[in-house]
Amino acid sequence: MSGMVFDGESLITPEAIATEVGSAVGKPLAEQFAHAQARLALVLNIAKQQLENGRDPSQVIDRTAIELHHMRRSYRNGVWQALIPVVQGHPVSEFFLQDPFTRWSFEKPRGYSGDAQLLDFIYGHPSVAGAIAKASPLGRALYRYTYNASSSVAVRERRDLLAKQVDEIATARGKETEILAVACGHLREAEHSNSLREGRIDRWVALDQDPMSVGSIAREFQATSVEAVEGSVRGLLADAYSLGRFDFVYAAGLYDYLSHKVAVRLTQACLRMLKPNGTFLFANFADDISVDGYMETFMNWALLLRSEADMWNIINASVDRNTVEASVHFGSNRNVIYATLRKRA
Repeated sequence: MSGMVFDGESLITPEAIATEVGSAVGKPLAEQFAHAQARLALVLNIAKQQLENGRDPSQVIDRTAIELHHMRRSYRNGVWQALIPVVQGHPVSEFFLQDPFTRWSFEKPRGYSGDAQLLDFIYGHPSVAGAIAKASPLGRALYRYTYNASSSVAVRERRDLLAKQVDEIATARGKETEILAVACGHLREAEHSNSLREGRIDRWVALDQDPMSVGSIAREFQATSVEAVEGSVRGLLADAYSLGRFDFVYAAGLYDYLSHKVAVRLTQACLRMLKPNGTFLFANFADDISVDGYMETFMNWALLLRSEADMWNIINASVDRNTVEASVHFGSNRNVIYATLRKRA
């Protein structure tokens, strides 16, 4: 792993997320684990055989992802966590890792999960075209599946919804509109913002802990009102940056990696940075996405998935509900869930 630092500690890793997820479970029962391992071996061996025999890769990966989803739901008491390295060590992984999106996620070239370049595979951004072109025919076929997976569709919708909300707020607030994106990645939603393109935003602060992402934003948006700032959750919690006040603050992909306690503290920090009638939005992958098992195993991408009740728990622990107008809603395919808090004047 990279030697970079996140929030004064190691970067977000699958191990850290697994610790959070598995903190309340014990060691798997031997009999239950043996049963799960036998079921898993059948699934993975069939997938390997089918890929070797030239079966349609999209059908193979779809069936495998569905089986892993069901197994993730079926096994508790640490059994699923114990199965993850078994999947990753199976020979079929050599096939699935030919997908450049899956490989990038598994290998984590930037040292942590969910980096901006990973999201560019979801967006089909021109920056990843070379990696896709260099993939094997099997890899490109698998990428067509992972690109069109429900979770990827939801992330693209999230990008478009953010651009739309920025434009709506800029229209309502006028040219003095100020925006803050927390853990912004490459800020791809800005490429879809009419208000930014038309010069109707005074300031769009793009904050990220990854200097590579910050540098990319500084280059790509140098002629705009976007300000690229290197900073972390820890810095925000300590009010270390003197960023000012904003009409709209959002954290689109960060809460997937935050424990409830840290999520509450960050929500409070973001609400403090709002102007009167300002809006804070945070999003999270929902707790019933169908590719969760594939993501945690072959992609080595563990997330803290949340339910609607989990989102309300964060809101209710963060703020006096009399001071905000709050709502929680799902995206169109229910893979991403959004919380919106508008600060009353």
